[in-house]
Amino acid sequence: MAFSQTTDGPQQAASVVYRLGEEYKSMAQQKTDLQRKKKKKSLYRTRELHVMLIPAVLFTTFFAYLPIFGLVMAFQDFKPLMGFRESPFVGLKQFQYIFTMPSFRTAFVNTMIISFFKIVLSILVPLILSLMLNEVTKSWFKRSVQTIVFIPYFFSWAILAGMILEIFAYDGIINNTMLHLFGTDPTAFLVSNKYFRTIIIGSDVWKGMGYNTVLLLAAITNVDPTLYEAAQVDGAGRWKQVLHVTLPSILPMVAVLTVLGLGNILNAGFEQILIMYNPTVEKTVDILDTLVYRLGMTSHQYSAAAAMGLFKSVISLIFVGTSYLILYKKSDYRVF
Repeated sequence: MAFSQTTDGPQQAASVVYRLGEEYKSMAQQKTDLQRKKKKKSLYRTRELHVMLIPAVLFTTFFAYLPIFGLVMAFQDFKPLMGFRESPFVGLKQFQYIFTMPSFRTAFVNTMIISFFKIVLSILVPLILSLMLNEVTKSWFKRSVQTIVFIPYFFSWAILAGMILEIFAYDGIINNTMLHLFGTDPTAFLVSNKYFRTIIIGSDVWKGMGYNTVLLLAAITNVDPTLYEAAQVDGAGRWKQVLHVTLPSILPMVAVLTVLGLGNILNAGFEQILIMYNPTVEKTVDILDTLVYRLGMTSHQYSAAAAMGLFKSVISLIFVGTSYLILYKKSDYRVF
């Protein structure tokens, strides 16, 4: 009897612990099942959005990822009639060839200069414009300006290039205006190495500034109003509020735009330059993409063109990866 009394306590405690464990498992299972049901319902509610993603996924797969296998040409002396299997493997010979080309250094320097100013100005100009629009109290005026600056973004370079070439032509609007107002002689902007690079950079910033302006303006409108109220209590004026409240609050969006821009550091606007440039300004606007175009489409040096493309991709990946790591370590902000 004494033995039974001494063993009943531990047995009951073990039984209670066992029952609590089973109840906990049951509750955990119910919670998991509930989460799965919610996830299924969420997927079902957004099924149309997932279906809309299918064309984009297929397009990216077939036109972005599958062609990556063609980079094997960069390590071959590729001959179209021989194909990938029969073309001889030459290792890094194609890279040595493109790096020793006389036009490579000029194209690389032009690409870096044009890309740098495009990236900086495509963020700086929309940032200033969005800050100015944020101070506008008339909503109709703000919407009108947003619409006007956003319209060029939807036009292709085939249309905009014709407009720009007509404006800066020898007998175009700019020269005629300067002639009537100041009596100056016409300037050949489109065949001048002094002006043509500026026209390329400025027109690209003009075309894309509407998109970045809308993004930055949306980020500004999402700033917590209580921060402005606290700044006003501390005696901060509008300029101080912009410096210490608005700019720090939209810094993540600026960081995103910067990282996305660095991914195109070696692109410099191939379509724009191909349509607008001419041999007389090749010295200042010839970029890596136009060099690749001449190698592949004109000279039929497909392996050299592939090697140049691989070089551009690696450099862009390094820039994007480095900038992302810096942003993550400095501000603990995840872009992706």
